[in-house]
Amino acid sequence: MKVPPSKGFCASQNNWFYGYKLHGVCSVAGVFHSLDITKAGVHDVHFLKNIKQQMSDCVLLGDRGYLSESIQLDLFQTANVKLETPMRINQKQYKSQPYIFRKSRKRIETLFSQLCDQFMIRRNYAKSFERFKTRILAKITSLTLVQYINKFIFDRPINNIKNQII
Repeated sequence: MKVPPSKGFCASQNNWFYGYKLHGVCSVAGVFHSLDITKAGVHDVHFLKNIKQQMSDCVLLGDRGYLSESIQLDLFQTANVKLETPMRINQKQYKSQPYIFRKSRKRIETLFSQLCDQFMIRRNYAKSFERFKTRILAKITSLTLVQYINKFIFDRPINNIKNQII
């Protein structure tokens, strides 16, 4: 199936881009559980509609892009998934997110930064969408393999991915 790229906006970097978005669900330790690739113009909250079929009885930490009261309520009622997103400072009844959630979000953001910096996930010269998906999946699989080797072979922290493996 051919999925054409589209124009999207990255609020954290304050710039426009053309291509696709990678949505990922990972554990607090930084291991990916599920992925999805959408057009860049698709809003983040649309990814959450697929989560209902994949997960239940858990807490998901999302960034401000997933801030939607109606979708949070729907997730909780249909799959008992509690979506925790930080509030915007200008919201009524603003309160800071608990420290444990902020710390966990930082671990997840670090994982995505590692994908961008060490695995150069943004650099992809594929000529078709199928090849694009394959290359993205190969890079994430490589990251997961390094995490596995770190944990079960060398007994070191899983996300020290710059360490020499052999």
